Amino acid sequence: MAIIQQVEDGKLVDQTGSATSSKTTAKAGGELDKEAFLQLLVAQMQYQDPLEPTDNTEYISQLATFSQLEETQNLNQTMTEDAAYNLVGKQVIMKVTNSQTGETSYASGMVDYVLRQNGGVYLSINDSLYSIEDLDTVADGDYYTASILAKTFSDEVAALPSVDQLTLSDEAKLSELGSVYSNMTDYQKGFLSEDTVNRFNELVNKMAELRKEHPVEGSGDESEEPTEEVE
Repeated sequence: MAIIQQVEDGKLVDQTGSATSSKTTAKAGGELDKEAFLQLLVAQMQYQDPLEPTDNTEYISQLATFSQLEETQNLNQTMTEDAAYNLVGKQVIMKVTNSQTGETSYASGMVDYVLRQNGGVYLSINDSLYSIEDLDTVADGDYYTASILAKTFSDEVAALPSVDQLTLSDEAKLSELGSVYSNMTDYQKGFLSEDTVNRFNELVNKMAELRKEHPVEGSGDESEEPTEEVE
């Protein structure tokens, strides 16, 4: 099959080298969608060499290819939507990349509903919409609660001063974290790193030493520990 005009970078190029803009579009990575495929087929029919017209059998073959492409894309869209609907009520973690800065951030929560908009599928999480393409993790309720609790506990421990800089003003925070840890299940504690637990115990022991050096006035006791060492 001979074609008078070439199709290059989504544009029809004439014999003189000037380019005419085309509505043909391509997806990222050079993959043509069904609209682009159909436009290319029409361009071939419109600009074919009248001295060497395209054989009807070849057109039928190309139309069959187009039909297969359309069915495949429709099937993929249906599967994507079904997967999104199955996420409603589940806890998920979304990995979002800023298109301008390239920075990656994470958002987590329960999927409230699914929205189809402008050909895309979006998940509503904490009153914000996220593309299903940004889905990173799907977790059951126990796993999600344990991971979030462990991360919060670890961040709070990391935010405390070092052992050498610890003061009595940090006693209330240590006591609060001790209560959080004691209320965690063995499954939830398993999400804590050994470094986090060791650092917390070091801080607890240091606070006990500080309290012995500065006993509470009128308590009648020489010392008062804010919390017990955790295992």
